[in-house]
Order: sequence, then structure tokens, then C-alpha cells
Amino acid sequence: MKAPLKDKAAVERQQAEQTRQRVRVGMIGLAAVVLLIGLASAIFSSVNQQQPVNVTGAAQPELVANMSAPSSAPTAAPTNEPLAEMGVTPGAAPTPAEPQPQPQPQPQPQAQPQPAPDTPTNGML
Repeated sequence: MKAPLKDKAAVERQQAEQTRQRVRVGMIGLAAVVLLIGLASAIFSSVNQQQPVNVTGAAQPELVANMSAPSSAPTAAPTNEPLAEMGVTPGAAPTPAEPQPQPQPQPQPQAQPQPAPDTPTNGML
């Protein structure tokens, strides 16, 4: 009877040792991930703090950021269709704005009546 108890105790010790081993491996993996994230964060923050190198003839970021294509000028009424503006999907047919009033024809100035051909126009009778 004592033999099965020793085997049972040995099995429990072995399971406990495996559990400890798994916890150790998990903690080491977690520490490695945290270390890598900290290292990457330090590298990227130092890169962001460096001044950009100015090269003669290179594009100036301030000017390039403010440039826009002529067709992207703001319109009077926004269409609220960003995909259509980018050309990804066809846009809805434009709704007609207020109808443009037709220009009224300007009356032609009345020409002065021409004198009759048999009357002299130079003031001599």
C-alpha cells in the first residue's frame, strides 16, 4: 500500500515542477517582450528628436505640405463624398443649384432719326 502513495507523491511533485517551469518560461517571455517594446520606443523617440538634414535643392516640407492640386480647390458646397472626391467610387449626380437668372436683354439705344435726304444737314438752307 505504501508504494502507490510514493508514486502519487512523485507524480504530484513532477506536475508541480512542470507548472513552475511553465510559469518561469512565461515570465521570461513576458519580460523579453516588455524589454523589446521599451527598446523600440527609445529608438523611435530618439529618431523623432533629431533635426532633419537640410540638403540644397531638396523639397521643403513646409511648402510641400501646403501644396494642393488645382482640381482640389474647395468648392462652394461640400459634397460629403470623400471616396468620390478621391476617385475611388463614382459620385452622385450633382444636384442643380439655384437656377441662374437669365440676363435681361439690354434695350438698344434709340438711334436718332435720320434727316430726310432732301434736307441739307450742314445748316444751310
